[in-house]
Amino acid sequence: MSAVPERGRVLGRGDLAAWADACRAAGRTIAFTNGCFDLVHVGHLESLLQAAAGADELIVALNSDASVRTLKGVGRPILPEAARAALIAALRPVSAVTIFGEPTPLETILLIRPDVLVKGSEYADADIVGAREVVAAGGRVMRVPMVPGWSTSQIIAAIRQLP
Repeated sequence: MSAVPERGRVLGRGDLAAWADACRAAGRTIAFTNGCFDLVHVGHLESLLQAAAGADELIVALNSDASVRTLKGVGRPILPEAARAALIAALRPVSAVTIFGEPTPLETILLIRPDVLVKGSEYADADIVGAREVVAAGGRVMRVPMVPGWSTSQIIAAIRQLP
């Protein structure tokens, strides 16, 4: 058996396939999820805990700063990608983090070849990027519910209303 890769790492694109191969060689399954994770809150933590429960290892792909701006608009992200990656990598359920700049995480998913693709329940099955490819390779899709009342946009709105 090979050693399980070190937890809490931020991986560059070139290290993803080797990380996934080392996990598999150690007999570990891999879950994958992605998102902006701009201001980390309890809703994020709960979704990551549920995602981690779906496999032995959890890798989180973070949208790059440019990608977040495209998705969320001017003024976002609040935290730069290096800070977001360090925060997410430090969370107990997370095995590794990577940053992607493409419009979707499909290229990253294809490099990792996860056993479980995790997305929020607010996404319809047909809208989950990479679902078809993961299922075709023998994996599965897991949808986790959002925690009501917790979203980065709500937190930003509440802060803006402060005197």
